[in-house]
Parts: sequence; C-alpha cells; structure tokens
Amino acid sequence: MATANKLVNYISKISRKTYKRNTEMKSAKNIGSFGSMFDLNTLKMKEPIIVSSTDGVGTKIEIANEIKKFDTIGIDLVAMCVNDLIVQGAKPIFFLDYIAVNKIKINKVKKILDGIVKGCKLAGCALIGGETAEMPGTYEKNKFDLAGFAVGVVEKKKLLIKNKIKKNDIILAIPSSGLHSNGFSLVRHILKKKKTNKLLKKIKDELIKPTKIYVKEVNKLSDRNLINGCANITGGGLLENLGRIIPKNFCLNINLSKIRIKSIFKWLKRNNISESEMIRTFNCGIGFCLLTNKKNIKYIKKFFSKKYQPYEIGYVSKDIPNFKLSGKLKW
Repeated sequence: MATANKLVNYISKISRKTYKRNTEMKSAKNIGSFGSMFDLNTLKMKEPIIVSSTDGVGTKIEIANEIKKFDTIGIDLVAMCVNDLIVQGAKPIFFLDYIAVNKIKINKVKKILDGIVKGCKLAGCALIGGETAEMPGTYEKNKFDLAGFAVGVVEKKKLLIKNKIKKNDIILAIPSSGLHSNGFSLVRHILKKKKTNKLLKKIKDELIKPTKIYVKEVNKLSDRNLINGCANITGGGLLENLGRIIPKNFCLNINLSKIRIKSIFKWLKRNNISESEMIRTFNCGIGFCLLTNKKNIKYIKKFFSKKYQPYEIGYVSKDIPNFKLSGKLKW
C-alpha cells in the first residue's frame, strides 16, 4: 500500500506538467480521486463534438522488457490513441492510462509514466487519471500491459468525414518514425530465430523507437481547412487504413514505387516475409496519410519538419474498385 501511495503522489506531481493555463484543472484533485474532471467550458466552442479512442501498444512491450527500456513505451501508448482522434479533426484534450503489472516496481512504473507524460505534452492533452493494477495471478514475473483512453473535441463544421473527400484529391504520405506499435508479434517471431549479437542489439534499438505523434501538425491543417481526409496507418497497413475513409464509388490510386521504405522494413522483408504480408502488417515507412486538393500541397509541407515532410503517393478518382495499385515497392 505504501508503494502504491508513493506512486499516486508521483503521478499527481508529473501529471501537472501536462496541464495548460486552466486553473480549475490545476486545483481539481484528479489523481487519487474516484473520477477525473475536465472543464469543457474552457474550450469555448460553439458546437463541440466529442471524439474518443482507446488502444494499447501490443507486444512491443516485450521488446521494452527484453532490453529494459521503459521511458518511451508510454509515448507509444499516447500516440496510438491521439493519432486516431485527429483523423476526424479532433484536438486531444485529455488522456487516461491503465497499467497492469505482476508486481509494482516503482522505478519501472515511473519510467513508463514519464513516457506517458511526454506523449501527452507532445499531443497537447492533459493526463487526468488512470489506474495501476497489481495482478500477480494474471501476469508473470516482470510482465506488464498498457492501455490508454483519449478524448478530443472538434467543432461540428470542422469534423472530417467521408463526404469531404473529392475527386482528384492528392494522397500525401507522412513518414513514420519506424514500426510505430504494430506487427511486433511477427517481429518477435523473427528475432527468436536469430542469435544474439551486435546487429540484433542495433535492430532492437530501432524497434523500440516511439511512435510519431502527428497531433500538432494535423490539427493546424484541420484548423485551416487544408485537408479533406486523413488516415492513421496502424494495424492493417496502408491499404486497409486508407480503405476505411474512402467514400463509396471512389478509388484510391496508389503508386507503390513512390513509397519511401525505411531500412528497418527492408531488413524485415529479407527474413522471408512476402510483400503482401509486409503491406498488410507494417506501415513500411508511412505513419499517416492526408487527402487534400493539389493546390494545398506546398502550404501543407510548411507545417512539417524536414524529417517528416509529406510526399505524394497517389490520387483519388471516382471509380471502382476502391484501390488501383501501380508500380512496385523498392525493397
């Protein structure tokens, strides 16, 4: 109980780093209370629409456990939730986490929480609560799991929905930071076949890279009405996730040869994985996609750093089927 109380005090302290100039939020005792509060009046919106998302980081946790690096997995947790919110034009406003462990090891949990706080700061949302559950009968020694829940808001007229996507819209790919948080069951299967050596150490360092949070850039584009649609490229890869936003009787024309594949995916491909499996399981270097009018492309690029510059991979036509692929991936 004493360990749990120490942890609550720590969370209460670090969570305040995620609060903005909202005095009611700062004075409200969210951490340690039965429920968490957020004053919607501070948003000053005319017709607010609430958007919510929940997710986890999957078996990327096992990579973190293996190399004993826990300070970035919390960023992944936040990213997996908030990157879904912005697809509909929402601004993330608050986040809650759930950490389940075999036994609370306070330094380990603190590092996970530090990552969550960093993720919330990158996303511009407040960490207002959560739960840390000690479950020795469910989780093996040193094992843990994470889940997150995020809420965002968007003005009704700014909501990104399918009917905003138009014929001749351009598909822009925004680079990923790496694998993000998908496909790790297959990755771990590959790693088990390898002998431990310096190369694998470098590979694991690459695998643990945190998921890129696209909130600030995409929210700025939404505010300026520069995008007609977007997709978070997670489980299911490029085609499945873009397919979720395309209207009926419209077609996504994608030139595969334009995709800039990162080296980590090329390494994975060399481990006897088919191209179709790679496209279906991994982001292959594209973390997020934007659909926009061609005239907006130059202006849109100004909102992204050099590392994450959007680039054109296709266009939208009024046609069936939903996908037409051309070119070949450059492995």
